Amino acid sequence: MPTWLIYSFYAVFFWLTATAFFFFTFTRGALILRGIFGGAHSNTVHVYPIYSNMRLIRLIDFQPIISAILLFQYDRLVSMITTSLLRMNLVGNDVLITSCAFGNVIPKIVEACERAKVRKILIVDIIKNELEHAKRKLGRSDDKVEFMEQNATKVTLADGSVSANVIFFLLHELPHHLKGEALRESVRVLAPGGTLFLAEFHRPSPWLLCALSWTYFKVFEPLGLALWDTHDPLKLLEEIGGLTCERRMVFFGNFQIITATKN
Repeated sequence: MPTWLIYSFYAVFFWLTATAFFFFTFTRGALILRGIFGGAHSNTVHVYPIYSNMRLIRLIDFQPIISAILLFQYDRLVSMITTSLLRMNLVGNDVLITSCAFGNVIPKIVEACERAKVRKILIVDIIKNELEHAKRKLGRSDDKVEFMEQNATKVTLADGSVSANVIFFLLHELPHHLKGEALRESVRVLAPGGTLFLAEFHRPSPWLLCALSWTYFKVFEPLGLALWDTHDPLKLLEEIGGLTCERRMVFFGNFQIITATKN
């Protein structure tokens, strides 16, 4: 085997190992240490450092990286939501974005909402640094956009106050008992005829992709595996009742977009 090929193999192996170690350290590894050394009673105990530490947020929130994590389906998933928003009659109504997400999803949704002539775009997140980072992404001050530091399971908005609610890859990071609470709250604030757009991971169909996905969740984000069975978001929404739900699959079933319209 040529020497350059051997060196290339070792370089790729080292890069992949270092990347895996980095993400484990600042995701599940950090939560394990947090549980051992205390601090396990706050509302943000389940939040990974990569979502709360501003330096880590700026380091990781790079579009090609985020796109790769979602197997290069990021743009497609965002487009499915923004296209649906533009088909709704949102003129003069409010839209909620529950939790800031990495990548350009917030600017894209804000842009779609402005095209739809909404009255107000409300962005909620439990982490102040995430809200500050989202403000920087928008790159401008806009009276139409309001940032609210609140828990997704208990927001201060009135019942039926928004016509659309977008939750982009939040549910898989929540402890199991909070998954249902977050969905119930997201439905509570929807006005009749309003729609919840939920983007999340799903159990893929091909066995190899399923095995790789299972390994990823088991190592880095074990709370996400419950979405495959016990905490299937579609079933949780159907249990809430009063909704018309539809699930669309993306990339061999590895991702899902659920739309739940309030009757």
